Amino acid sequence: MGNTCSNHLGIPPAKGPNPVGCTDFMMDHTTEGSFFRLYYPCQETKEADKPDWIPCREYFNGLADFMKINRTLSEGIFNYLFGSFKIPAYLDAPFKSNEKCPVVIFSHGLGAFRTLYSAICAELASQGFIVASVEHRDQSASATFYFREKSESERTNENVPCTSASAQDLVQEWMYYRVLQQGEMEFPLRNKQVKQRANECILALDKLIEINSGIQVQNALQTRFDWTTLENSMDLCRIAAMGHSFGGATMIEALCKEVKFKCGVALDAWMFPLDEEIFPRVKQPIFFINSEKFQWAGNISRMKKLDSAVIQRKMITIRGTVHQSFPDFTFLTGNWIGKLMKLKGEIDPEIAINLCNRATLAFLQRHLGLDKNFNQWDPLINGEDDNLIPGTNVTMLHSSI
Repeated sequence: MGNTCSNHLGIPPAKGPNPVGCTDFMMDHTTEGSFFRLYYPCQETKEADKPDWIPCREYFNGLADFMKINRTLSEGIFNYLFGSFKIPAYLDAPFKSNEKCPVVIFSHGLGAFRTLYSAICAELASQGFIVASVEHRDQSASATFYFREKSESERTNENVPCTSASAQDLVQEWMYYRVLQQGEMEFPLRNKQVKQRANECILALDKLIEINSGIQVQNALQTRFDWTTLENSMDLCRIAAMGHSFGGATMIEALCKEVKFKCGVALDAWMFPLDEEIFPRVKQPIFFINSEKFQWAGNISRMKKLDSAVIQRKMITIRGTVHQSFPDFTFLTGNWIGKLMKLKGEIDPEIAINLCNRATLAFLQRHLGLDKNFNQWDPLINGEDDNLIPGTNVTMLHSSI
């Protein structure tokens, strides 16, 4: 089917000077906790495995629900197309960095989850960042999970003593994408979700701050990663937020709520979920990196409402890209299936993601005050490249601005 050229398909390896590790963290086992995949610079290792891109079959089921196709039918297709791909990072590899790492909190789009942006997150980690890719519990992810404590009857049946919850007292529960009900207004749902998502990003940051300060943390997941090695590893004066689509809106909401975020990068942001009255309260620099095929005048006009004479707000558009040019799917399908499913645009996906990553790094250096060489890509921030459009390709009517 679409995997006939699988030797050419795969998530591109990170290009920075550091090898990349990744691990999962779940703070408290309930839906109220924070759940994220952490990407970080790591030691050279031959022993660690690279994790599966799709962690388990429930995520295939969630993607099927989101795409409104039959679970049984789609599981085989998804497994055939995507089941063999790995994240370009070493699972639970020991952390290693010669300097304190700036921090990025990443928010996924509608119907996505924590592993689907590994090309972007791993690249940032290879360049010296610690990146937490949050998996949201607002029912906007295709699938996610948490744990609940066993009921008394479940414990009784297993003869488990009724003490405080331990790993064997917990039951894994799955939460799938919530479909808009017939006749339901979309804005109240999405606005409620974007607020929860921003809170989850802030909660992830709070947890990293605790870890950095040496506070012992409880991970509800069984991993081999030693979290104590992250003590004093982060540069907490240099924190940014980033997100794709719904995650772009989440980033803006998070900047409004938390001044520890010094700037934000929005990849093809979907502005609909946001209350416009928050726009004047966002004081940090923002970089909009858009695809050529997704944006429309109403969405761009909301971005332009964040324009400021005193705070840098930049926008570029990558030629030949589609909305799905930012998640990893774009690297994992052959040409015709990729275009049929709108996972690929006209541009080579690696050229597009390189432009996105380099422009992001240049912007982060500028606004986090990094002592790196990312300023070599400063022209990209202004759209100075044959594959970039400064601003937008969307024709704006005066009434929509």
